[in-house]
Amino acid sequence: MLKSELVQRISDQNPNLYRAHVEKIIDAIFDTIVTAMARGDRVELRGFGTFSTRLREARIARNPRTGALSPIGKKAFPHFKAGLGMKERLNRREG
Repeated sequence: MLKSELVQRISDQNPNLYRAHVEKIIDAIFDTIVTAMARGDRVELRGFGTFSTRLREARIARNPRTGALSPIGKKAFPHFKAGLGMKERLNRREG
């Protein structure tokens, strides 16, 4: 699902909200999550999941084509762990 599809679905479910307002709300949520993660905070949405950052230590990498060594600095990358509620909904048996 694309962000535009998410905006459209939420707009369809809430006819009292303008599409532009829904998009601003979604952007604000995403920006808040990213800002918190950039500070090193963990963002927990109960029943959905937890967003956090993990660190990769600095290392020396090898270019597979040339064999040249090049240093790669320490990096943070996003990590998501699905919550119990999400797991249950994804594995719910129909029928």
